[in-house]
Amino acid sequence: MLPLRELLRELELEVVAGATGLDNPLRWVHISELEDPTPWLSGGELLLTTGLGLGDERQQRAYVERLAGHGLAGLGFGTGFSHAGVPEALRAAAEAQDFPVFEVPYATPFIAITERAAAQLVNEQYAVLRRALSAHERLEQVVLSERGLEGVASELGTMIGGPALILDARGEVLAARGRVDPAGVVRELRERLEAGVKRGYAPEAEDFPAGALALPVSRSGAALPEAWLVAARANGPLNELDRLTLHQAVTIVALELLRRRVVDDTERRLAGDVLSALVAGDLAGAELARRLEPFGVRERAGVLVLAPPRGVRAVAEEALARAVREEAGGGLVAPAGALLCALLPTSGDDELFALAGRLLARVEQETGATLPAGAGRCVAPGELRRGFHEARCALEARALAVGGSGSESGIATYRDLGSFQLLLSLQDDDALRLFCDSILAPIEDSEGAYGGELMRSLEAFIECNGQWERAAKALFCHRHTLRYRIRRVEELTGRSLDSARDRIDFWLALRGRELIQPER
Repeated sequence: MLPLRELLRELELEVVAGATGLDNPLRWVHISELEDPTPWLSGGELLLTTGLGLGDERQQRAYVERLAGHGLAGLGFGTGFSHAGVPEALRAAAEAQDFPVFEVPYATPFIAITERAAAQLVNEQYAVLRRALSAHERLEQVVLSERGLEGVASELGTMIGGPALILDARGEVLAARGRVDPAGVVRELRERLEAGVKRGYAPEAEDFPAGALALPVSRSGAALPEAWLVAARANGPLNELDRLTLHQAVTIVALELLRRRVVDDTERRLAGDVLSALVAGDLAGAELARRLEPFGVRERAGVLVLAPPRGVRAVAEEALARAVREEAGGGLVAPAGALLCALLPTSGDDELFALAGRLLARVEQETGATLPAGAGRCVAPGELRRGFHEARCALEARALAVGGSGSESGIATYRDLGSFQLLLSLQDDDALRLFCDSILAPIEDSEGAYGGELMRSLEAFIECNGQWERAAKALFCHRHTLRYRIRRVEELTGRSLDSARDRIDFWLALRGRELIQPER
């Protein structure tokens, strides 16, 4: 805002009291002859009066105390009307309050002061807007140059001369600039979020500079802010330009978050396409390796699969993608049916299993759930299809081993595969197809379209460890219907699902079918 000193310098008017307050910011000019004009003033105004209602010294002192207490910028006292000069009692009271008072001679009309103040205020606002526009352009360039939220926080902190933090909707730090401990700000924000706060506020954390401002970054149509921007000056309160710059920065942060969402959505779709083609066998060898290069998967890689409950699947996918991005230095994350799959660049099994353990721990912490997980051995990118099935089957093998609960924590690996390793070691698809057909072909060949229902029923029955009610629920059918289908499977194949050996053969054959490259 315009300092009162600047206006008086232009008008060449004599300050008679309270010169130490001449740096008070001037917001507007108002003329009044009321003994108490404060009900119609909001603070920051320069008041002009001829003192018509100020007869005795008591009134004059009370008048000055009233104006100073209301936060006015100063008082211009017009002489040559009811007073030949500025009253001495008024001067003394103003000096005691450090409240600026200047004399306006009879020859100087109040309109001259008002016009000059208006012109300077307009020029001041224009200068602030130009500087704010320049600040907006600088922040905009950060987004265009893809420097991310860290770049936005750094540029913002430089412009306002203090720390800047960008926090997500949960209060986690996304970016920070300045040597400050954000713990207090984070704790205060989380308390306010629990109380349902959606608007900006002035943080009161002791370990953050005083006079800070926290502003919400809202997404169109969202009920709650998707992020928060917190900033302060290292020395002194935020000025008008700082506040305007912060509001500009809110828009820039929203743009950067939008850019990240678009990039993440695009990468997620591409990752989903690549993973679907990998699982289906449409991508393998050199072509698969080429498609994985943009995701940072080049020389060696492994597969991690998670089986999150339906209620936390979306949160788990977001958490896994963020964890992979921050810890793996590359890789892709995408759903594969009811599973979440991550292809991770690693140099060996030990590194892969250690990385998978860290990723699983982070996802479990964010979802608050214990997630079954499996990891395949480190292979060349072109062989990741077998790695995917090894990870999935390791997970399933452990679930079968613990009675089908699927709740055992930790990473299942090839050590949990048992006999399935024999299938993975068969590099000849014809040999693997022959093994699977010898067990499953009677079901498919004898029943036509109904054979598909029998196959699904067989798989559900085995994966549910022979539990009729649980398997029927998974298939959305009555348990008597399931019993009929299983009995029909036994009739067609000549095997018994009461036999542990036959049950293992069926499971191996079902898993083996997934490994066979589709016939062209």
